[in-house]
Amino acid sequence: FISQDPTVHATLKIIGAMTLGLAGLGLACPGLQDGHRNWLPEASTAPQKRKWELFSLRYGCFWILAFGIIIGGELFVWFDDVHYMVVCVGLASPLLLQPFVFPSITDDADVVWYERYSVKANTWIAIFSFIGNYWYTHYFYTVLQAYYTMPSWDLNGVPIPLYFATHFYFCFYHVLANMALRKTFSTLAPGIMRNVFVVALVIEISYITAFMESLTISGFPCYGFSDRFLAYTLGSAFYGLYFVVSFPMFLRVDENGAKMSLFTVVVEALASGMAVLILLDAVRVALGQDLVFKLDRPCKSDAALTCEPFTYKTC
Repeated sequence: FISQDPTVHATLKIIGAMTLGLAGLGLACPGLQDGHRNWLPEASTAPQKRKWELFSLRYGCFWILAFGIIIGGELFVWFDDVHYMVVCVGLASPLLLQPFVFPSITDDADVVWYERYSVKANTWIAIFSFIGNYWYTHYFYTVLQAYYTMPSWDLNGVPIPLYFATHFYFCFYHVLANMALRKTFSTLAPGIMRNVFVVALVIEISYITAFMESLTISGFPCYGFSDRFLAYTLGSAFYGLYFVVSFPMFLRVDENGAKMSLFTVVVEALASGMAVLILLDAVRVALGQDLVFKLDRPCKSDAALTCEPFTYKTC
């Protein structure tokens, strides 16, 4: 599939060009002469954050395997609205409940709940992912002509299970981004060149994240676009605007031993959500497209639009 798909080839060429440019910038950046070159937070200064990131990475392997089995094995053909809800809520629950039910996993048992990094991280991601589903999805409907056609209960025209699925997706994405950015900050010497490199790095990993998500769920027929080439190439840049803002902002939470209050976490997550909304709307305005919000997906009223095997049943 990948070796024969011209759309995937075009997108990989874009990523390849970005990688070459990033490598060139990296060679031009002076390195630090001393210090630790870390992927993960220091165990001595941020043990809770380190353990939460490790937990998220390990759990990420589980839910990726689960989704791989569901999509690769086409188990979704048996799903109805209840199954989608059970799967997505079930996969999000370990991350959402861990800070309160199993705080010892992240070394938070002796920390008051609102000061636990696991609570702050989940709160940040939950707010940002909710905004993304509730607001940003309609920009995908408008700008990229995206559609969801599986049977599901909806909130503001968006399947409710997606609100939960986005949580565990985004937890995994943001931990990987934390690692890449932390490695950069602990390896390259401060200065203009490092700043330029960080900006380029954020742009590239944002684009790659958006593209890889689209590619890995391409076998799911209940989600798609009217123009797949546009969605993969330019659409990845459009979706990547989420992460251009969120990746560096999420890293700030309790980084380098500097504690952030839960209130500040909430404010920064909301601010990040607004920043992304402005960027998405700027693209929409530049393209001259009206933004249309509909409470119901088209397949709610036209049963012929529901994906197989539920075709001719309203979603």
